[in-house]
Amino acid sequence: MLPPACGLGLLAGLWAVVASTTGQSIPGPVETWHQAVEVFSDPFYRNGPNDQGVGWNVLASLQRVAVGFGLAALVGIPAGFVIGRFGFLSRMFNPLISLLRPVSPLAWLPIGLLVFKGANPAAIWTIFICSIWPMVINTAVGVQRVPQDYMNVARVLNLSEWKIATTILFPAVLPYMLTGVRLAVGTAWLVIVAAEMLTGGVGIGFWVWDEWNNLNVKNIIVAIFVIGIVGLLLEWALVKLATAFTFEEVKS
Repeated sequence: MLPPACGLGLLAGLWAVVASTTGQSIPGPVETWHQAVEVFSDPFYRNGPNDQGVGWNVLASLQRVAVGFGLAALVGIPAGFVIGRFGFLSRMFNPLISLLRPVSPLAWLPIGLLVFKGANPAAIWTIFICSIWPMVINTAVGVQRVPQDYMNVARVLNLSEWKIATTILFPAVLPYMLTGVRLAVGTAWLVIVAAEMLTGGVGIGFWVWDEWNNLNVKNIIVAIFVIGIVGLLLEWALVKLATAFTFEEVKS
């Protein structure tokens, strides 16, 4: 516990120094803590469609992430299996993936607004298109790294493609797939904050932008910590999931 405590202490110390040198521009740790206590004293209040507690904003963002990320998993993981399994498809899609993957997430947002005619589906579309690539790539790499001996045995036994996928590929690819899922959910959480700043409505990204318009820097810093903690919890949950499905060979 000592190293993390030292790291947090260093952060608080640097923060206090920066706050003291900028006058009233950036609030210090103590003022921000008091503001955080006030914010979380009633995180689920409602005073209208655009004035809601931080709890509702976080839940709205998580809901968008869940939908966009879930759709990306439904498409990306099977696509990764197919691309990794067949060399022709791998050579066919690799240039497309290499072309589209580096595109900035927010570059996809106007396309979503144009196609779906709404801010909420556009944000979900942005999450989908940006979180699908880690799952496709990692799953495909996992399939391609399955030992050839396994595939030779499957060919000798005349197994169907379904049997090969479920009994040979899936167990071997699972660690790669879960790594892709971890990377994708981190990307999705980053993207939704930026997308909500532009689309508005209820969400943690919109809350940050709204507080900036109100020049409430304390709430912006509180929101930064909320975003980081939620992202940390998502990462922790997926690490636990990956650990549960990762098996090590027991040596006698």
